[in-house]
Amino acid sequence: MARLGSWIQPHPEGIYVRPADAWVDPSQPKAKALVTHGHADHARGGHGAVWATPETLAIMATRYGEQSGNPVAYDETVRIGEVDVRFVPAGHVLGSAQIVLEHAGERVVVSGDYKRRPDPTCPPFVPVPCDIFITEATFGLPVFRHPDTGSEIDRLLHRLHADPGRCVLVGAYALGKAQRVIRELRARGHDAPIFYHGAMERLCRLYEELGVELGELRHTAGVPKAAMAGHIVICPPGALNDRWSRRLPDPVTAMASGWMRIRQRARQRNVELPLIISDHADWDELTMTIKEVAPREVWITHGREEALMHWCMTHQIKARELNLVGYEDEDD
Repeated sequence: MARLGSWIQPHPEGIYVRPADAWVDPSQPKAKALVTHGHADHARGGHGAVWATPETLAIMATRYGEQSGNPVAYDETVRIGEVDVRFVPAGHVLGSAQIVLEHAGERVVVSGDYKRRPDPTCPPFVPVPCDIFITEATFGLPVFRHPDTGSEIDRLLHRLHADPGRCVLVGAYALGKAQRVIRELRARGHDAPIFYHGAMERLCRLYEELGVELGELRHTAGVPKAAMAGHIVICPPGALNDRWSRRLPDPVTAMASGWMRIRQRARQRNVELPLIISDHADWDELTMTIKEVAPREVWITHGREEALMHWCMTHQIKARELNLVGYEDEDD
């Protein structure tokens, strides 16, 4: 009798689906690629053909140029080789999907990156019962329990209003996190213009083209320093302390990331206002999700594999590490 999931072959550069002759999130160019979402450690240019949601294909086109793409809507099933392939929401960023693979009476779900918190920029995660659940484990340690997002946004607004002579400079990943923070601010009633670093412009425009309203945004270029006092400025994490930030009015440096739970990371980046806002599931959400989808086996990709492996074993769930390469700790 064949081993469960014997038709799915993990390799360092990605997951090969043999009966489809296709790869999931390959880190090297392949003839056929199934892509979960648009972050650079999952979506690369140069593939022969790409299957992804229309939003992910649009993000890839913005970042890498037009792709030879096959758009797959959520819950649509396509046949690739001998495999039925379906994309369902992952709740990570706009267009993010879990990839459901069905072959030989088995169902494998590749989660990609995912979160379980509400996000006003993308549909929520949909649990899919399966035989094998291939899960990320970015925050796969019990210490990672993310606080309520609204309370973190309230902390940001409180700091902004406490010192209107300064601005608050928020470091946020350019794809997904920045737009989510903007939408969360709007939901808390902050309707003032939000300024942004030039590196944010293309993706913010794309989000708006795809139906995510962000309110009034202004480029920082050419704006007098005094005009940005009392406002929020969004930038990539790498710009928080570079020369560009000197044009701002005495900025309070903030960063929106699950890694802000670790004080040393905040200190290393000279972050004055750490905001624990993550686009990944925390420990409780990882374990809750495994319980919900009730797999016979759990395969664990990038992240803190050992702790989640141990949790699975104590709950009588067979688990293994995949040891994929090229999946980075985003500023997420």
